[in-house]
Amino acid sequence: MTTASTASTPPLRVGLIGYGLAGSVFHAPLVAATEGLVLDTVVTSDPTRQEQARGAFPGVHVARTPDELWERAGELDLVVIASPNKTHVDLATAALTAGLAVVVDKPLAATAAEARELAALADRTGTFLSVFQNRRWDNDFLTVRRLIEEGELGEVQRYESRFERCRPQLKGGWRESGAPEEIGGLLYDLGSHVVDQALVLFGPAVQVYAEADVRRPGAQADDDTFIAITHANGVRSHLYVSATTAQLGPRMRVLGSAAGYVKYGLDPQEAALREGERPGTDRPWGVEPEEFRGRIGSGESPVTGGGRPVPTEPGNYPAYYAAVASALREGGPAPVTAYEAADCLAVLEAARRSSVEGTAVTITPFAV
Repeated sequence: MTTASTASTPPLRVGLIGYGLAGSVFHAPLVAATEGLVLDTVVTSDPTRQEQARGAFPGVHVARTPDELWERAGELDLVVIASPNKTHVDLATAALTAGLAVVVDKPLAATAAEARELAALADRTGTFLSVFQNRRWDNDFLTVRRLIEEGELGEVQRYESRFERCRPQLKGGWRESGAPEEIGGLLYDLGSHVVDQALVLFGPAVQVYAEADVRRPGAQADDDTFIAITHANGVRSHLYVSATTAQLGPRMRVLGSAAGYVKYGLDPQEAALREGERPGTDRPWGVEPEEFRGRIGSGESPVTGGGRPVPTEPGNYPAYYAAVASALREGGPAPVTAYEAADCLAVLEAARRSSVEGTAVTITPFAV
């Protein structure tokens, strides 16, 4: 419901750089659905994508290059960077230097050091900087977090998270490139999600072991990767990201001293966004059918009906941009900070090194 004070406050104007998968499926619809934000400009040099943006968001300005945004910096409040990974650092630096608040799609950078440099730049200039880690608002993650906080599992000992697909055919493009400057491969793509979730749930990593494989014919970047994290509190996270999984495992399995929780199936929000559905309509957002509920129990097999079904928290991607709008209006914290992104990147860097050297890598905590 729009209050009188909200209605009298001009919306924050958002410029979006990039209108590929991230920009068109995630950022543009979520920004447009957020009270207090308006999608002002989309930057893309692709004529087809320009027309797609105009069709999806009538009245939106379209620019060919980011330089056109910097020239209009005084007319904008926030820049969202959803361009290829290799451009994130330079574009974020330019936006922060122009005095614009910034959201960057994950991964923020190629290295933890670069991420910390951006965080320091934002601190020095007093400018807002956040990283889009939407899967902190996945239904399974929210449910596991609730179960842990409520003590349903006892003391968590092992956490398993899988983001697996079966895509035997390559799609091409920078995401599958083996060139280091592209920051492609699943380790930095889906790995950014599962590592971030593990760090949020269980805290800092002290040791990382990984196996990153290139399995599909013609592939250049890792497409089947395993990451093992030992957290400072003793919890072990086993994380799997793959495009070559013929039989999908559980999305999450959490084993505690009192009970275990097993959940199959992906959060429905991405599929809904891909189908053109939008938050804020009459249809409930982020709600999955009851038959996809995970199960909690002890010494039982959830696959065959053991344990009891647990209601799944609704997924809530809109909460990210609502938090961004609130932070910009009221001066609160970013929903995901650049320092948190740096911690995630430190694990990803350690995982890459581990996969090459075939040994576990120790991580030294970084003092902010």
